[in-house]
Amino acid sequence: MGAPWLLVVSTRGGRAGYGRRTVQTTGWPRDQTTPRRRPVACGVLGGGWVRVGWSTLVDAGVALRRDLHRRPEVAWQEHGTAETVRAELHRLNVPHRPCAGTGTLATLAPTAPGRHIALRADLDGMPVQESTGAPWSSLHEGVMHACGHDGHMATLLTAAAWLQAHEDELPGPVTLLFQPAEEGGHGARGMIEDGALDGHLAPRPVDVVFGWHNWPAIPYGQAVCPDGPVMSANGTFVIEITGQGGHASQPEATRDPVLAAAAITLALQQVVARRLPPNQAAVVAVTSIDARAGAPTVTPEHAVVSGSIRIGDTAQRAEVFALIAEIATATASAYGVQAVTTPTPRYGATVNAPAPAAELRAALSDELGEGWLSTGTPVPVMASEDFSYYLDEVPGAFALVGGGDGAGHDESCHSPRYDFNDDLLERVARVYVQLAGAPAPPPRTSSAVQAAEEATTPS
Repeated sequence: MGAPWLLVVSTRGGRAGYGRRTVQTTGWPRDQTTPRRRPVACGVLGGGWVRVGWSTLVDAGVALRRDLHRRPEVAWQEHGTAETVRAELHRLNVPHRPCAGTGTLATLAPTAPGRHIALRADLDGMPVQESTGAPWSSLHEGVMHACGHDGHMATLLTAAAWLQAHEDELPGPVTLLFQPAEEGGHGARGMIEDGALDGHLAPRPVDVVFGWHNWPAIPYGQAVCPDGPVMSANGTFVIEITGQGGHASQPEATRDPVLAAAAITLALQQVVARRLPPNQAAVVAVTSIDARAGAPTVTPEHAVVSGSIRIGDTAQRAEVFALIAEIATATASAYGVQAVTTPTPRYGATVNAPAPAAELRAALSDELGEGWLSTGTPVPVMASEDFSYYLDEVPGAFALVGGGDGAGHDESCHSPRYDFNDDLLERVARVYVQLAGAPAPPPRTSSAVQAAEEATTPS
């Protein structure tokens, strides 16, 4: 199996792209326009065809990940991110089109006869002020890649580079889903509505879809990918409490919404503790009480209690919302005030189909080795993912892959101190390559051997 070819294109001051490294342009005549095999186009310096190996692709992917980390954008605003993704796909000679605005849909081997699989990465950063101190820290004030979507993108692009080099060997079409707005923006729904699973770049729809998320709470080298729910359904609620304001020195003349808000917050703890079966995974979290009166001597007229729910079974979300409304209304009445509850469903549970889950587990086992399964991670986890939208449409599977290494990658997602573990990029890119049915990349080589490989003239 030969190494893929790398097209190095001149940017002359344009946006730096995949790799951000100087590559010797030896081993192929610079005036040659037809390489012997399909090129992997993922460089930006100089010009010409050069031979590269897997190690170079991985190094380029890590450099790209860090570049993306410097330039995060929040949900539905990923314009620069989309430009970078599309530029890399263009250099890879992978047909693509915009999808759901800032998303991108790309397909390899569209006419191959086998099953049509889709592989997904998400794009958006979060409104979090970064405090990692990393050299590649966010350059955008108040925005960072606090959930590792920079790593997800770079991983999929690294896999795409290898798959493109072996496109003629793919058994079936491979669609790449670069999805915006995972962080609460329902980006997966937007991608589906814009035809992401319909086979617009291939003659038939997607048959199966795979995705993953880095998970710092799981040790590096381990993962989870169960049959059934892997991540929970979620939703939010707002309870508006109306009392009778007045002077704090005359409590008998008021109906205190602050006291009622505190009582409702405590009473809601019974939803999980006493109203749901003990084997039902659920969370009801009050995350905010707002009862500002304008002055410390004023009992306010209104208070607002808001929070979030998580439930392992989407079908039971309505029951939890109903219990919250019931408890809020009854508790408010006991305190002489009124409460109106407004529930908002968000994402459904991410539920793996058994056959694709078994396939993804096999690929994880092959890559991570014996002991890959994190037995200390209960599933479903209580976090939520809009990958659930894809699984509502076609069979598929989603894995949580551990990044915790005790060396700076143990901060939870959404923390201002979080950073993606770059060692995951190669491991999961290999998993994606295996799922797509392409030849496995070789073991990574030392820099000296790699340099010699890249300088070798093809036979």
